[in-house]
Amino acid sequence: MKLVPQNDWAVIRPSAAEKKTAGGIIIPDSAAEKPQEGVVEAIGPGAYEEEKTDEKGKKEKKERKFVPTTVKPGQRVLFPKYAGQTFQAGGDEVILVRERDILGIVSD
Repeated sequence: MKLVPQNDWAVIRPSAAEKKTAGGIIIPDSAAEKPQEGVVEAIGPGAYEEEKTDEKGKKEKKERKFVPTTVKPGQRVLFPKYAGQTFQAGGDEVILVRERDILGIVSD
């Protein structure tokens, strides 16, 4: 199943949770922390944001401006612990996160 995100949503495949601590203690699945890093599988083209044009308290006319996404598929990213929505896609767990919720790109 291929999931195609809309607007500025990104499909992220989370990295596996750690099974062992640095000291060699094995962590059970029930106590493992939710991973905060993953690989971007797909991302939408961008989203429209509204801009304010009047500053003096009059009726504000808002203009829509298209903001393209900057994150690319294949990049490893960091995201907040409880961000986005978790879904099952093709038997695997994926997370849908807005691009503005992505904290950073991890470079090797």
